[in-house]
Amino acid sequence: MRLRRNLVRTVTLVTAVTLPLAFTPPASATTADIPDVLANALSSQVKGKNVKKHLDRFQQIADANGGTRAAGTPGYDASLAYVQDKLRRAGYKVSTTDVEFPVSWEEFSPSVLQQVTPEAKSYANPADFVTVVSSSPGDVTAQVQVVDAVIPVPGTPNTSTAGCEAADFAGFVPGRIALIQRGTCAFVDKATNAKAAGAAGVIFFNEGQPGRTDPFAFDIREWRFGFPIVFASTTVGLDLADTPGTTVRLKVDAKTTVGQTKNLIADSLWGKKGEVVMVGAHLDGVTEGPGINDNGSGSAAILETALKLAYLPTKNKVRFAFWGAEELGLLGSDQYVAGLSQAERDKIRLYLNFDMIASPNDVTFLYDGDDSDAEGAGAGPAGSAEIEKLFEKFYGKRGLGFKGTDFSGRSDYGAFIATGIPAGGIFTGAEGIKTAEEAATFGGTADAPYDPCYHAACDTITNINAAALDRNSRAIGYSTAFYAYDLSTIPDRDAASLARSAAAAKRTPEDAAR
Repeated sequence: MRLRRNLVRTVTLVTAVTLPLAFTPPASATTADIPDVLANALSSQVKGKNVKKHLDRFQQIADANGGTRAAGTPGYDASLAYVQDKLRRAGYKVSTTDVEFPVSWEEFSPSVLQQVTPEAKSYANPADFVTVVSSSPGDVTAQVQVVDAVIPVPGTPNTSTAGCEAADFAGFVPGRIALIQRGTCAFVDKATNAKAAGAAGVIFFNEGQPGRTDPFAFDIREWRFGFPIVFASTTVGLDLADTPGTTVRLKVDAKTTVGQTKNLIADSLWGKKGEVVMVGAHLDGVTEGPGINDNGSGSAAILETALKLAYLPTKNKVRFAFWGAEELGLLGSDQYVAGLSQAERDKIRLYLNFDMIASPNDVTFLYDGDDSDAEGAGAGPAGSAEIEKLFEKFYGKRGLGFKGTDFSGRSDYGAFIATGIPAGGIFTGAEGIKTAEEAATFGGTADAPYDPCYHAACDTITNINAAALDRNSRAIGYSTAFYAYDLSTIPDRDAASLARSAAAAKRTPEDAAR
């Protein structure tokens, strides 16, 4: 019976998708037109009213589980089970990947930073240094090695690039403690490079300009470095850097309690295994509410797209990802990408991200792949500009407005662009305030948030803009289907283009994380 139902669905959908081709004059039915025709036909099947049925189910799940679908809760597990069942029944090859997340971090005693040689002295905690939140425990006595610091201190803030590149650690002796100046990139990137170089610990120190001299507490958000990490004042940093061969004792007495959740991955049965079109949305919400717009909307839309695409023989493999623990720091997507071999990463030709697509006071934001807005992080990896153009084409042909938005690092595309995989997608706004110009273009209310219920208990099924849900779900169906048949505009992932893309994909961290 299931086989019969699947055959009926396949015939019905293939007819719906391919029928427009029969009415296309032969002269215009060029090879270049066919993916567009197929994508438009599939798009017509991804309807907002059907997407809302999935959102209704997410709301029911939240209602039955304490009002939340956050990672690590029964509400998240039930959401994953719902999506998993739908995709399995549609014939996808479904799997899960484990995601670890920090439940709590506790420091049992004050951290210690002491100079052992050439002069015995102890630095005061917290006046001279503080423990970096999420630091691993450890008690290390070793030589300090300065990593590419700008000394004397530069006059302009955010000048030092110390530790931002693996090349900064050329000549670093494994087992030493890395002494790294604050500067242009995120602390987590500096520590990641230090770990790769074999560091036994990390001492960050403030860069040195007015207002940037004292230590301050921050959460590095990565608890798996396996060595102690502290943040010191500029004075302490320069003191330790002054004499080559200085030996210090660095001790952190802390523990991170770790929980576990899962990502859900679904691969189509059709398409070339080495040509993967990846489409993702985070499935988890925050603990404060059901998370229906953020991000039930994106998850429901890609689920409906997957269900409609399931029975079509696509040229390229399509992989749908429902990320866990996004709200805890993009952990699901970060850990997924980190766990892939380079060969597996190279198979992913592009990544499409959909995080909030039905904000009540919406703007249709498209990720600025070509950096035409000249804001923030810059252009995405090679191919990102072409993805943006495809979305512009979809909205433009329908007389719908759109606007660029920066790759700010706030969603799951981050891990992909950091490894040179081109990305794009749709975002309809979170806690930001709609401008008068945006209200004139997109309607809605100026000087009000795009989503007044962002990360709040009121992000329920009533927090959905039905018109935005419908139009953006159709755009998701269009873009997914187009790339399922045509990747000709996306550059091959050869070594040279990968190197260029990775160099262009540096994330711009918030000041507190630098």
